[in-house]
Amino acid sequence: MEQRIKEILAEELSVDIEEIKLETSLKDDLNADSIDMMQVVDVLEQEFGVEVDTSELAKILTVADIVNYIGSHK
Repeated sequence: MEQRIKEILAEELSVDIEEIKLETSLKDDLNADSIDMMQVVDVLEQEFGVEVDTSELAKILTVADIVNYIGSHK
């Protein structure tokens, strides 16, 4: 799951997958803005069959946060 999330982030945010680590900040390191995050969330929801509550987005700051969120909502 972690690898697939990294692949999605790399593809959606046009960054090298090698730059993406668990501690990577979505905003500071990957320059993801709110529109980027909505696109990423849409793909993650389809890929993993989870629904991400938009009020939870403010709490998702790193790649690890995404992994933990999806893991706990699957």
